[in-house]
Amino acid sequence: MSSPPRTPLVVLGAGLTGLSAAWHARGPVLLVEREARVGGHARSYRRDGFTFDVTGHWLHLRDPSIKALVEGLFKPGELATVARRTCIHSHGVQLPYPFQANLHGLPLEVVQECLVGYVAARERAAKGAPEPQTFVGFAEARFGAGIAKHFFVPYNRKLWGEHLERLTADWVSRYIPIPDTAQVIGGAIGLSQEGLGYNASFLVPTAGGIDAVPERMRAGLASRPEVELRLGSDIDEVDVVGRRIKLGAEADWRSYDALVSSIPLPELVRRIPAAPAEIRDAAGALRHVRWRYLDIAVGAPAPCDYHWVYVPEPRLPFFRVGVYSNAAPRMAPAGCSGLYVELNERTGPIDLAGVYAGLVEVGALRAAEDVRFVEVRVVEHAYVVFDAAYAAARATILTWLEGQGIHSCGRYGGWIYNSMEDCLLAGRAASEWAAARLAGQEPR
Repeated sequence: MSSPPRTPLVVLGAGLTGLSAAWHARGPVLLVEREARVGGHARSYRRDGFTFDVTGHWLHLRDPSIKALVEGLFKPGELATVARRTCIHSHGVQLPYPFQANLHGLPLEVVQECLVGYVAARERAAKGAPEPQTFVGFAEARFGAGIAKHFFVPYNRKLWGEHLERLTADWVSRYIPIPDTAQVIGGAIGLSQEGLGYNASFLVPTAGGIDAVPERMRAGLASRPEVELRLGSDIDEVDVVGRRIKLGAEADWRSYDALVSSIPLPELVRRIPAAPAEIRDAAGALRHVRWRYLDIAVGAPAPCDYHWVYVPEPRLPFFRVGVYSNAAPRMAPAGCSGLYVELNERTGPIDLAGVYAGLVEVGALRAAEDVRFVEVRVVEHAYVVFDAAYAAARATILTWLEGQGIHSCGRYGGWIYNSMEDCLLAGRAASEWAAARLAGQEPR
């Protein structure tokens, strides 16, 4: 009997994390991807001259080395820096982002309610109020009952669905701008407070489509003989005792010395029959948000100039709308525009007439008659749910996997909420972990 093929490092999943792990690897590596193309959620679809990403995928790069990596994939002029234009549609008016720092323009009674609630929350905090354990509690404690009522609670109820009431505040510190008192008051009297938050500007490929990033990385890996990329190959099983994997497209097992996984954490556990009951139970406790969105091709320019708009009001059938072509004009034919529309409802029929009416209201569409075609998309793993069971379940699984010589990382492999840059960083860190393991050292 022949010995199974052996590769020192195997990487599961060729999204940005897996691509980065292979990119930074120091030796032979097998990169396995279930789909027929690389990129994971950082992919694009094309039809009739329109390009659509998997909703808004904008590159926010802060780490100098990752910025150099991405820029090195492109020729001069193939990447553009775009200053973020984002707003909130609430109470029939368009407010600059973020809501909590730009209350001016709302009905006066709403502004008063928000400011009074904000002051009351600051007073409670000054008296040493305990830290809230839930996301809703965080919003009320940090911004006050009024701002929570008119934005944070309704918007996040639409985004997270049934999970909102169980959501903790573990994920918010980096992604929700927290203005100071001067900014809250200034925004309430009409002094615009823009540029807040971690993503005040971003990069886009000028030719259109975020898939240019993973595809350029794939092309770079193809020139390296020590890298084997297997597309269209699902992982049937991981044998942690024998340190080998079984690919659906191959008859033989593949042996490894180090295994990096970026596939969804519960999916990895499901592929490990030897996982003990407590690990399977922990995987069963992990939750995620699945949602639907629409790609809409419009045969007219967008009547708005924003890149995306947040829509908290429950009466409208979507919670966020983006205009691809306002950020990268070549994502739509001349004189046209392309939209993504993230829907409240995850199942059932879609009321397109209601969607079009809502798009007209928020300024993303001039008239329903301008729509050329609509594509319905589903994202199975959209956001990880940070509920009470999350931290313990995740830690239990990751600790056990590390003991089996498996490093699970990235947005879904690490079961976290992060950015594309974070995924590239996670892949690089995974390659360092693998290098240390292969050298017989304890990784830092």
